Amino acid sequence: MRVLLRDDVDGLGRRGDVVEVAGGFARNFLLPTGRAMKATDAMSAQATAMRRSRDLRDAKDKEAAEALSAVLAGKTLTISARSGAEGRLFGSVTTQDVADAVETQTGAVVDRRKIRLDEPIKSLGTHIVPVHLHGDVEAELTVEVVPAG
Repeated sequence: MRVLLRDDVDGLGRRGDVVEVAGGFARNFLLPTGRAMKATDAMSAQATAMRRSRDLRDAKDKEAAEALSAVLAGKTLTISARSGAEGRLFGSVTTQDVADAVETQTGAVVDRRKIRLDEPIKSLGTHIVPVHLHGDVEAELTVEVVPAG
């Protein structure tokens, strides 16, 4: 069955694409959730308009991500946390803590889900934290965890 995607669907396509899918997948998932509509020959203009608006939005998002990356480049954030004598923290520094520090120390707002920590920071010292801002735009933050008090 041919469908016109109204939203981005992982592993299938992006908004405005006309794709061929199994009938059951279209009837049971894509059409009821509003992520797609049945494609006809007359929908080519609508599909083109959807792709054009998607491309414009992507370009605008990429520009904003590059501007944010320029703001974050070379910044060292300082986060204070309670720690023991060995330098181990009594908790951890999470992505939310890093996002809050970015906002208070630089004024820029970064979504915590874009901050890539394999696991929370559990020791004092300097840590490099990657931030995935857009598909092509990455930034690296230097986070220095210092003892509180």
